[in-house]
Amino acid sequence: MALFQSSTKEIPAAASVPRHIAIIMDGNGRWAKKRFLPRVAGHKQGLETVREIVKACSELGVGYLTLFAFSSENWRRPEEEVSFLMGLFLGALQREVEKLDRNGIRLRLIGRRDRFSTEIKEMIEKAEADTAGNTGLTLTIAADYGGRWDVLNATQAMLKARPELANGTFCEDDLAPYLSMHYAPEPDLFIRTGGEARISNFLLWQLAYTELYFTDMFWPDFDRNALNTAIASYRARERRFGRTSEQLQSPAGGNGKC
Repeated sequence: MALFQSSTKEIPAAASVPRHIAIIMDGNGRWAKKRFLPRVAGHKQGLETVREIVKACSELGVGYLTLFAFSSENWRRPEEEVSFLMGLFLGALQREVEKLDRNGIRLRLIGRRDRFSTEIKEMIEKAEADTAGNTGLTLTIAADYGGRWDVLNATQAMLKARPELANGTFCEDDLAPYLSMHYAPEPDLFIRTGGEARISNFLLWQLAYTELYFTDMFWPDFDRNALNTAIASYRARERRFGRTSEQLQSPAGGNGKC
């Protein structure tokens, strides 16, 4: 099982295209309200945007795309909206997995699964199994996910597997294999649509050194051009990881361990 080092311990190589993009897809409801449509119309249009951005990332050579589809806090939304979102999620699993598989895309899901219906849980397991051998883009859907839950869950799993660490003498390397995204490098670029400038309990551990990009654009309007704009912003930034600008310009200061 591949395990990527934390960027606090190993400096990733600079690249024009992010290896890993993480996105909070915000603004579906407000997009619909602006058009005097029910909120569910925004969620439907948001799914169309997911298709476009997945295709764009695959074509650009992005290795990992992680989408925050449903947070652990979203259960607080009106019951009818939650029910619709669950139906939309199930329908997407039923319709889209074959297309992902044909295009060499691997699908993974992170987050709690115990609150989903049996039908959804079975579809998730099948989708992951059907695409497990694909080597193109890894598409991760965060559903019923929370960053604090992730760290607590990983700590509990680590201590259960390695009770000798219960005295507290463990480090990042000990915890890393138990985090939800142990299989992926930490995100290079985080995007949030919808005008909010916060990370909302998403990948709290993994976003430590990620470049953050916020846009007022609602998710249903976020297209390939908007993605290219976000990536252009990422390219213009100097990622120092604790070093100085002079070190970056030095042949010895490019890559390597901190």
